[in-house]
Amino acid sequence: MRPILTSLILLSAGAAAAQELEAPPGALSCTGCHGPISDVQIAGMDESALAAALTDYRAGTREGTVMNRLAAGLTDAEIAAIAAWFAAQEVPQ
Repeated sequence: MRPILTSLILLSAGAAAAQELEAPPGALSCTGCHGPISDVQIAGMDESALAAALTDYRAGTREGTVMNRLAAGLTDAEIAAIAAWFAAQEVPQ
């Protein structure tokens, strides 16, 4: 009984943490290079500008070190969700 209870507690904690983040799939991988201490921050960026940049990376019309490969697998819906999420984030001070 105790292992089941422990598992339920851990699962609910993980679900709560995921809800707090509310990040769409793919968005958290961006923070490795575009996080609060990055030279290229995208938090608070204009949503349409970020969506356009991701779309251009995906199409290969905008060059980036790794961005073309990362954006290649994104759908239009994922790009829209990622752009909206980052636009809603506070700009780090």
